[in-house]
Amino acid sequence: QVQLVESGGGLVQPGGSLRLSCAVSRSIFSSAVMGWYRQAPGNERELVAQITPVGTTNYADSVKGRFGISGDNAKNTVYLQMNNLKPEDTAIYYCNARFLATGWVIWGQGTQVTVSS
Repeated sequence: QVQLVESGGGLVQPGGSLRLSCAVSRSIFSSAVMGWYRQAPGNERELVAQITPVGTTNYADSVKGRFGISGDNAKNTVYLQMNNLKPEDTAIYYCNARFLATGWVIWGQGTQVTVSS
């Protein structure tokens, strides 16, 4: 059973930065697309960023140039560096893994990010 555990959320002022971490219980980066999603109250869950096994990244237009996704194979951890945060970035952020061979998808429990002065 693979588990994803997010951390790093919190309260930050507009213009500030946070780094979210997603710890994976075992090595899966070679077989899964890792992603970060977010869901704000009243909104659907949306893709923020994802990284493929070969390192290709993809970002939502709303975060391009401000957020960066990366993975550390040695630590089985995926990061989301968030810079120049805006109030509209406020949401629960979820880590996601989608296994390429099976299509199986797993989710973490989420971490709250609040951007407010």
